[in-house]
Order: sequence, then C-alpha cells, then structure tokens
Amino acid sequence: MIRTAFLVLFLLFSCNESIQSFLWVERLPKPWTLNQQDFDFYLIKFQDNYPNYYDRLIALNLWRVGTPYGLYCLGEEQGKDKDPIIRYDSSDCTVHILTTLAFAESSSLEEAKKNMIDIHYKANVNLKKYPDYDYRWHFTSDRILNHHITVDITKSVAEYEDIENLEIELNKKDDGKNFLELDWTLKANISFIPTEKINKQIISRLPKICGVAFIKRSYFNLGIAVAHEGFIINKTDLIHASSSKEKTVIVNFMNYLINENKNRFDGVLFYELVEKDKI
Repeated sequence: MIRTAFLVLFLLFSCNESIQSFLWVERLPKPWTLNQQDFDFYLIKFQDNYPNYYDRLIALNLWRVGTPYGLYCLGEEQGKDKDPIIRYDSSDCTVHILTTLAFAESSSLEEAKKNMIDIHYKANVNLKKYPDYDYRWHFTSDRILNHHITVDITKSVAEYEDIENLEIELNKKDDGKNFLELDWTLKANISFIPTEKINKQIISRLPKICGVAFIKRSYFNLGIAVAHEGFIINKTDLIHASSSKEKTVIVNFMNYLINENKNRFDGVLFYELVEKDKI
C-alpha cells in the first residue's frame, strides 16, 4: 500500500528533488508505533523538511497511511467523553482530518493538543475555546460551512447547473427529536455536487490537497448530511480512515466514490484547508 502512495508523487511532481523529499517519509517508522518523545522528534522533522504547509499536509497523510481504525476515538478527557483530546495511534475519518491538521501546525504533541482544541471546538459564550462536549464541532457539514480552516469551495469548482441545494436542520430528526443530546440545532443550506455530476473539469479545479465530504441522502432524516470525509491529494487519490479496511488507506478517489458502477455516496462537498497563520 505504501508503494501505491508514493506512485502518486511521481504524478504530482516532475522534479526529482521533490520526489526524493517525499520518499523520505517511506523510511520513517510508522507513527502509531512511536512513544511520545519519538513522535515529537519526527513532528519537528516534518516542519524542517516541509516548510510549505500543503507539502507538509501531504507528507503527514502519507506517513499516517496504515493507522489502525477506531470509531469516535477523541473526547475531552473528562465529562461525557473521556477519550483523549488528541492521539496518533488510532483514527476514524474525522479524527484523521482534524489531527492531521493539528500535527501540520505543531512541533510537539503538546502543541498539537492546543491546536486541536482550537480546531475541534467552538468558542463559548465568553469567546473562549475549551474542551467541552457541548461546544465541539460535532457535524462535519457545520464545520465546513462555518469553520475558518475547513472552507467550503464546492461552488467554486462546479458549474451552477451541477450543484444541488439541500435545506436541512442539522441534529434534528424527522420525528422532532435531536440526534445528539445537545441543546443545539442549525438550519443550513448545503450546496453539494451529486455523484453523477462529478467530472474531469470539476476535479481539475481542485487544489493539490483538499478535503472532501461525502453526502448520503438516507441520513437526512436523522438531521445529518455528511456520512464520511477524507483528503484528496493530486486531484486523484483519497486518503481516509476506512472502517471496512480497519485502517487509514490511500485509494483512487473516483473508484472509491463509484464502486463497481454503483454510487457509494450521493454527492460530495469539497473544502479548502487554510493554514492558521494565513487566517
């Protein structure tokens, strides 16, 4: 699988020096095997070797291919969810996205934990961010529409006629009850691209790395729009935490989306990844 990951780079870069810089990742011990001291050491190396934020995101993604899958494996270390605030030994789809973003901005696990709080939580009534279940970004679609580091670019990569608009109240089920036990719902208008409308022109407009969120209509009655998410690199390949493979994998994006002539999902949102210092 790691060989497949590095074949992507030969398409992404024509410069041999750049290829060699990413091949460095192939020689590293896998992150989930490391203690914290060694993990911190390699985070610094990623900062040194990949000063460009987007190159660093690609490199970290490749390093994390193979990470064991674990559903809902992050929490607040207290209260309703006592799972760790950040970890590198396990991921689900959203955990892979958010922790990779935190690691890309950090030189230690402790710094990544602070960045994770900024990424994973909304400001409270006092405009402060703390690990609090009630202020977590629980819904990927809410985060894409309203978070400053995962910015919706769906309309900018698709033509008007290729967009479908969904009006939904997030966290509100058809029976009127909340999906999650939160004193929160959000009426949202979500613009997504139906799977059958995705074409080469749309894919060609994507940046070299971005986020993708997968829409599933059968979830709408639960007050949920997004069923899964991952990173797209090279406008071709998807890196995501796969429950069926029980690890983080790299696959061809279109082959994943349309599996044996059957649409795996009903549509997608694309989102830009914004470096914290650029906000």
